Amino acid sequence: MVKKISVVIVLCLLVLACNETDKPKKPENLISKDKMSEVLYDLYIVNAAKGVNRKLLETNGFIPETYVLTKYNIDSTQFADSNTYYAFDIDIYKAIVDKVKIRLEKEKEEYEELQKIEGQAAKRKRDSIKKAKTISKDSLRELVKASVIN
Repeated sequence: MVKKISVVIVLCLLVLACNETDKPKKPENLISKDKMSEVLYDLYIVNAAKGVNRKLLETNGFIPETYVLTKYNIDSTQFADSNTYYAFDIDIYKAIVDKVKIRLEKEKEEYEELQKIEGQAAKRKRDSIKKAKTISKDSLRELVKASVIN
């Protein structure tokens, strides 16, 4: 995930460096830095989901990019203009992307902790079932021995 973020950032910077030498004009409908961070976060998440199960999304007619833009009540031009404006200033764009990265890493740690807890619970359940089967077998043996003796 972090590698994908880094690749996207580098590609954005390369494209911008090749196309423009003058600082872009501040868009009238500039997305705030905090909102831009939220939009980028959601775009990273939906793109990851798209990579995991693209067919399911397509079958249900879900268009991730459109969903994110609609969620934040912005259009693709507004996003592109704001992204270009912020990406021109590396320090600002890095701060925005670092905020996204920190959030993704935090949620990854929380997810891994949940997986660990669920894994432990599943192990306890398997152990309980195994123990119950062993007790059941032992009980049957005792019953068979008792009936043979009587």
